[in-house]
Formats: sequence, structure tokens, C-alpha cells
Amino acid sequence: MTPASNRTVETRAAHEPVRLLLADDHGVVRAGLRALLEAQPDMRVVAEAADGPSAVELTRLHVPTVTIADLSMPGGGLDTIRELTALGLPTRVLVLTVHAEERYLLPVLEAGGSGYVRKSSAHTDLLEAIRTVARGEVFLDPAATKTLLRGYLGRVHSGDELDLGEVLSEREREVVKLTAEGYTAQQAGEILSLSPKTIETYRHRAMQKLGLTNRAELVRYALRAGILGGDEL
Repeated sequence: MTPASNRTVETRAAHEPVRLLLADDHGVVRAGLRALLEAQPDMRVVAEAADGPSAVELTRLHVPTVTIADLSMPGGGLDTIRELTALGLPTRVLVLTVHAEERYLLPVLEAGGSGYVRKSSAHTDLLEAIRTVARGEVFLDPAATKTLLRGYLGRVHSGDELDLGEVLSEREREVVKLTAEGYTAQQAGEILSLSPKTIETYRHRAMQKLGLTNRAELVRYALRAGILGGDEL
């Protein structure tokens, strides 16, 4: 997404509630989520689904801002995320799951997911995650991010990976690093003493140089390129 289009998302979000679709095969879970989310003045649940096919159809019908999808529901999983992405709608997919293992994290991003929240941390992370992906950002909860980084730090990369130090400027590299660590444009701007708009500009330039089309790809590439430090782990 370009900086201009991202500002459009942010502007719309500032004036309209985030429209949500809940996709989980457990009715009790959906009821609990609905109660939590509809208590927020900037959120509204527009539909519920109990399986993958229903989630896809209801997303097509209602075009929510964010579809919150359980990774393990019947007919769900990564194929459902791919189908939701293939609809070509502005809907973002946020995965809410019990899984925390590394093998699930990168595939979620590769399938088109914009966020990953574990059910065990939903009470603290879900609201932030929804607002983050609704703005066009990528959200990974802190524990998931650490798990993902452990899988890549120190790994030997194949020769076809670009050296980001040669391709990107130092500032672009810093922005890519913070993006891969899960920071929003606002948070990255505070760290680098730059405006969110400037962060978006650097991120967009980096994506153009690397031939990437969205933030999920940028996160994957930064991880594979090994530009992340390990002190925070």
C-alpha cells in the first residue's frame, strides 16, 4: 500500500467504526469476542461465521474492515486466508489462534494475513491488533514475533537474497527493521524522531527498491535477509 492510500485508510478509520467479521467454530468464543469488541466505540461486528467457507462468503457480502479468523476452524486454515485475500477486497485478515509455533507464523503472512494473535493473549493484544491491521499495518504479538525471529536469526541465507545494506539507505534499513519487529508507523516514528508520514515514505521507497508489494512481504523479506538483531530475544 502506498503512503497516500494508507492515509486514506487512516482517515476513514478516524471517522467510521472498524467493521468486523468474527470467524470461529466455537459460539461461546464468538459471543465473548462480540461483547468485547462492541464495547469499543470505534468497532462494530457486522457478521459471524462458524467455518472457512462461510467466512469467505460473508466477507464477500459484508466487506468488513477486518475479518478475524480462527486458524483451526472447520474448512479454515491457510487456504481460507488465501481465499479471503484472493477476493481482492480491502478487508484485512487477522488470525486469532491457539497456535504459537514458528511453523504457523510465516505461512500466515505468506497466505496474505495481516496479523497474528494468540488466543491466550487476546485479552491484552486483540484490540491493538485490530486497530493496527485496520490502518494497513502488520501485527504480530510480541511472543509470536520473538518465535519468528528465533527461526531466522543466524540462519545462512541463499545467494539469491539481496544484501539490504547495499540496496537500501541506512534510514530505509532502520525503517524496514522496525517494521519487521512489528512496530507501527507511529511507533517507529517515535523511535526515530520522524513523523508517521515520513516513516511511510521510507517504507514505500524500500518496498519499491526490493520489488515488494505489501507490508507482509516486507516483513518476510527482512526476516529472511537477517537484518534483525537478537538483543531483544
